Amino acid sequence: MSMLFSGCSESASSDVEVNRSTVPWDYRIVEGTVGDLIGSDMTILPDNELIPNDDNYGTGDRVWTLQAMEADINTNSQERADVTLTAWESLKTFKSQQAAQEDLDKLKIQLKTEVDLVGVYKTEYQGKTRQYAVITLPSGQQVKQPIDEDRYQTFKSQKKVNILLEEVHDFSNYDLTYAKFRGWAK
Repeated sequence: MSMLFSGCSESASSDVEVNRSTVPWDYRIVEGTVGDLIGSDMTILPDNELIPNDDNYGTGDRVWTLQAMEADINTNSQERADVTLTAWESLKTFKSQQAAQEDLDKLKIQLKTEVDLVGVYKTEYQGKTRQYAVITLPSGQQVKQPIDEDRYQTFKSQKKVNILLEEVHDFSNYDLTYAKFRGWAK
């Protein structure tokens, strides 16, 4: 599994090094209607987005559009990430929702995997206690997640934990992926 996360290092200031990456973030299927035909392109209503008319649709035809969102992730030397999401962009149209779903299922894959547990800790504020676990994703990014007391006690002595990931593949280069934390596995 190839992870897309390493980017070029740029110096934002003399003391801070920033890693910048653009990663595939999410996909969705949106139902629409073909609007105007413009040359070999078409508009998709209701947003009037102009995309290629590869399947020779006619005005008024129902279509399902696969849309993608990317994330620009800037990680500084303190491993803090600043995430900026792009707008949804239409990639491809389908004649049926089922055909669109088949492509979507190949781009977003649910996985169970074992990752490094950096550690667990508790905080207390105004008499309320919260517990957290810090894990390292396959991308190298460290993620802090709230956990309950039972999971805190279990994780205290562990070095690795099982998690659920959503592996999001890049539409134009399937080998490039980004893995997102989706919960704790049993």
